[in-house]
Amino acid sequence: MSEPVIAVVGAGAVGGLLAALMERAGIEVVAVARPETARAISSAGLAIHSRNFGDGVSRITAVTEIPDGARVIIATKAFALPTLTGTLAEARPAEVVSLLNGIEHLALLQDSAPGALVAGASVAVESTRLGPTEIENRSPFLRLTVPGHAANAGITAAWQLAGLDVTVGGTDREVLWSKLRFLAPMALLTSYWRLPIGAALLRDTALTTALLVEVARIASLDGVPTDPEQLAGALSALPPAMRSSLQNDLEAGQPNELDAIGGALVRRGRSLGTDASAVEGLVADLTDR
Repeated sequence: MSEPVIAVVGAGAVGGLLAALMERAGIEVVAVARPETARAISSAGLAIHSRNFGDGVSRITAVTEIPDGARVIIATKAFALPTLTGTLAEARPAEVVSLLNGIEHLALLQDSAPGALVAGASVAVESTRLGPTEIENRSPFLRLTVPGHAANAGITAAWQLAGLDVTVGGTDREVLWSKLRFLAPMALLTSYWRLPIGAALLRDTALTTALLVEVARIASLDGVPTDPEQLAGALSALPPAMRSSLQNDLEAGQPNELDAIGGALVRRGRSLGTDASAVEGLVADLTDR
């Protein structure tokens, strides 16, 4: 009996890159995309430009529906999730590994895929979609983190087979928070100041400090101990010219993940009864824009 195919839902900057890298390793993978994008990928393949992984074109099968019983990687933006749940339920997937940003999506996925392994993973990478079939990987890293209960998942094995940097361990909550506590200040500050991360961190050090303290406090109260000074060090270690995808989406006037990133922090802070005024102020300003 053949192994279930791996279906990447959202063959954009991140999903397309992962699909191409798995295809290079000989793994059976399909891209799930809108009809126009699926036709373009089927015709031209996915062109990857990367100093890390080299340039090349991967010929990937593209479809418009999730294949029945597939192992599913969800690599869309968080705001697209409500439109996927029906299709996901109909496909009766064997596994669902989500790379969505935020901390609020797992319950919805579990409800949509009863009986399947559902895991909240995270990815750290700077990747940009230049066109429907063209992706540029800009960061010198691509790091995937998978919770411990998904250590033996077929998707985890596929990423490892493809030679990707995969860390396994922790709970879903710990994995999701480990990214959000890092991503949220980066995304909010770069978007607010309209600057790359190096300059954004230094533009108003009092605001930066207040934001990091709040993010660390909310994460800690939610069960994931976090040190604001360690967050500051991790952000300072990023390439100073790095931009966030939220920043890019806001500047382009496109749908964005402000609610999934900043809004989720505000809601969790309120539910835990702790001050989140710096986060709320940034989210309110960016919402008004």
